Amino acid sequence: MRSLATVKKVAASSTLNLRQSQRPPSDSNWRTWLLLGGRGSGKTRAGSAWVHAIATGLLRVAPIGPIALVGETFADIREVMIEGPAGICANAPYERPRYEPTRRRLLWPNGIVAEAYSAHDPERLRGPQFSAAWCDELCKWPYAQECWDMLQFGLRLGDNPRQLVTTTPKPIPLLKMLMADDATRLTHMTTFENASNLAPSFLAHVNERYGNTSLGRQELQGELIEAREGALWNIEQLENLRVKAAPQLSRIIVAIDPPATSKSTSDACGIVVAGCDESGHAYVLADRTVKAATPSKWASRAIGEFHAWQADMLLAEVNQGGEMVASVIRAIDATVPVLSVHASRGKYLRAEPVAALYEQGRVHHVGVMPELEDEMCDFTNEGLSTRRSPDRLDACVWAINQLLMQRPTKPRIRTI
Repeated sequence: MRSLATVKKVAASSTLNLRQSQRPPSDSNWRTWLLLGGRGSGKTRAGSAWVHAIATGLLRVAPIGPIALVGETFADIREVMIEGPAGICANAPYERPRYEPTRRRLLWPNGIVAEAYSAHDPERLRGPQFSAAWCDELCKWPYAQECWDMLQFGLRLGDNPRQLVTTTPKPIPLLKMLMADDATRLTHMTTFENASNLAPSFLAHVNERYGNTSLGRQELQGELIEAREGALWNIEQLENLRVKAAPQLSRIIVAIDPPATSKSTSDACGIVVAGCDESGHAYVLADRTVKAATPSKWASRAIGEFHAWQADMLLAEVNQGGEMVASVIRAIDATVPVLSVHASRGKYLRAEPVAALYEQGRVHHVGVMPELEDEMCDFTNEGLSTRRSPDRLDACVWAINQLLMQRPTKPRIRTI
């Protein structure tokens, strides 16, 4: 058994580079430590330090084991939790364990073992027993509830078995259940807390691109973002429909929802680019909405997108500006074909059938469009919670409606 002086020395070296939020709860009346954090916030570093401290006896008089390491896949466990830059092997300041890939386990010099389990195979957790567990990115697990249940039956060794969950939050039932459990201790960490270990250009980019958006609050601030009750879309649905690139498209449209005025307090001019393929699927390609813009400015932006995407037409809602909308566009570029559409129904009634197309899996977003997606997930029959006009959403609805629900026009021939 190590002396008290040795234990203190080990503790000092282990926690030297950990923030307070990366350290276990100070009280002893918990079973689950739930660590919700943004991307790059230091969740993995906290998990690896906790597991190593348990295996080497830092957190108890004697080491305890075996320990379960549960991740989405075996590759994730090895490349992130074990061998990654913030993993157990890379950050063990003493008594570094040895990874045995054929047996998918870590072995410490003192004989304590940590075994890897993939969340794709809940049945593998049926039978083994553990004294502790580290569950990484719980909200990404394909069989989250099944794996969690099997793990609970096996977490039965020692006098106080515990588990750490490190994840970027998503509104899944299991996470909500854990947050409501009296035996859970919750810690929040943000991406920006770990700024000293992240590239300044990365922080500047994500803050500019995703700051003050729902996606940013979830992925950077580590907040659990609930869907607004009655909203036609939700974040999880949009994530499932997201693609990295669009296939060959047969039609492309630039849709415009122009404002009535160009004051600083005016509504934005919604400009959304979307296309469809021969199979009847639509792809939202870009959100190029401009705020507080004069007619010449938003028209120039729309025309620029028309040429950049080699679109078939500009589609413009003319309820606000009447013939002025098409006139402004033609004054800048008379070669651009403009289809004027009139809104005969309210925004919610127009959006409902388009939302149904999303539910059918026929509409996809190419990449992330945070401001547009925020409007979609906040839009109910009462409008946006901010009471502002859903200009980005309206332009998107017009585009998808024209692409999938109207008689197609003759497509434009594009250069290759």
